[in-house]
Amino acid sequence: MVDAFANNTTSVGVLALRNVAYTYEGAKKTVFKDVSLTFEEGKVYAIVGKSGAGKSTLLSLMAGLDIATEGLVEYDGKDLSTINLNHYRARQAGIVFQSLNLLTNATAIDNLVLSMHISGAAVRDKRARAYAMLEKVGIDKDKAGRKILKLSGGEQQRVAIARALAHDPALIIADEPTGNLDRATVDGILKIFSQLAHDPPESGGGKCVIIVTHSRLITSIADEIWGLDKGAFRQLPARKGK
Repeated sequence: MVDAFANNTTSVGVLALRNVAYTYEGAKKTVFKDVSLTFEEGKVYAIVGKSGAGKSTLLSLMAGLDIATEGLVEYDGKDLSTINLNHYRARQAGIVFQSLNLLTNATAIDNLVLSMHISGAAVRDKRARAYAMLEKVGIDKDKAGRKILKLSGGEQQRVAIARALAHDPALIIADEPTGNLDRATVDGILKIFSQLAHDPPESGGGKCVIIVTHSRLITSIADEIWGLDKGAFRQLPARKGK
């Protein structure tokens, strides 16, 4: 694979799907087809649909974890199928997985520092950067030093978001980030995602945030809502602020 981002310092972080279709290997039924969407920086996008509609499959394509059967998925104009996907996920895209994928026996701070080491993030003081990202999502130094298993579900979700931000990606992709959380915690998580997109870039905002969800609460911060049903996408009315 070609590392198309190695010398690219002008990325605008736009993700595009161009006539994308996906069919599971060995299956005849297409999960979705002819999907063309463009995602811009400074916006929150919600992709909604019932369980089994194909939302997580779409997320896998956008995250570079799978390849479309037909069509192109592009980041900054580059076809994901032609680049180094490990570098894409480590440097250009921040992924917040539904299962979080945190190292449960490590501390919150060590989860972020290790992630930056693996990604090769060009950060001189990785520990200071990790503390700053954790503070940004509401995790203080005391909690940063606790093992993941000693944190609440909401705190673990915040750590997962901070880890996704550690290498300062232009693109954030989150899979059901508010599942099984209480309303107060959900509101806090939604505020973080909204700020990541809508705050000015100098304050850590201006990012493209894509959230795959079945929760109507998330649509309240979305600039655009796309519904997936029976293999087809359609834009739904925005409910921002409602």
